[in-house]
Amino acid sequence: MDLTLTAETGRHAGSRSSSRLRAEGKVPGVVYGLGRDSVAVTVPWSDLRRALTTEAGMNALIDLDVDGQRDLAIVKDLQRHPVKRTVLHVDFLRVDPDAPVAVDVPIVLTGEASKVEGRRGIVDQPLKTLAVKAKPADIPTQLEAAVDDLDIGTSITVADIALPAGVTTDVDPETQVVLGVSTRFTVQLDHGVADADLEVEGAGGGEAAEAETASEADAE
Repeated sequence: MDLTLTAETGRHAGSRSSSRLRAEGKVPGVVYGLGRDSVAVTVPWSDLRRALTTEAGMNALIDLDVDGQRDLAIVKDLQRHPVKRTVLHVDFLRVDPDAPVAVDVPIVLTGEASKVEGRRGIVDQPLKTLAVKAKPADIPTQLEAAVDDLDIGTSITVADIALPAGVTTDVDPETQVVLGVSTRFTVQLDHGVADADLEVEGAGGGEAAEAETASEADAE
């Protein structure tokens, strides 16, 4: 889905000017790429937010109009305030519709990790996005990792992720995306401790700690 976004040029550099623009509901930014000079621009925050809240997210294809010249672009970087999380600056990258572009695509977990949950383990996802290359029209909205067969001590790697036609990655295929991790409850279950015993242990932990604290206080 292509989106049209009109950008204004001629903004003044400096933090004071940028703050004034943000107060007016605009976001300062820059447009670069395709071997042409970078251009400082300003875009309405409402229009930018609308472009970024589509299914494609940060990888949305934007028909960017800069002083009447239209280019296909994507948002390459979005700088946010560390506390307020408001958008401070946006970088647009001009892209060639017929040439691959490097982007990060979200990895979404599908299915139920029943084997891990049954052993009271944890599903850990160290890799939440995958760096891929694809022509703009071929950029996927998301990639999926099915966790149905995941177990404690096993993992899903980049090699297990199915890439759509026209999409490639340079990431090491052995890089772990998802893994089943054991907890102390897993160890106890594997040694024959019943669920009821685990629940009693978890419920009694606080009372035991309080009793021990009370005994220490009496001793003092």
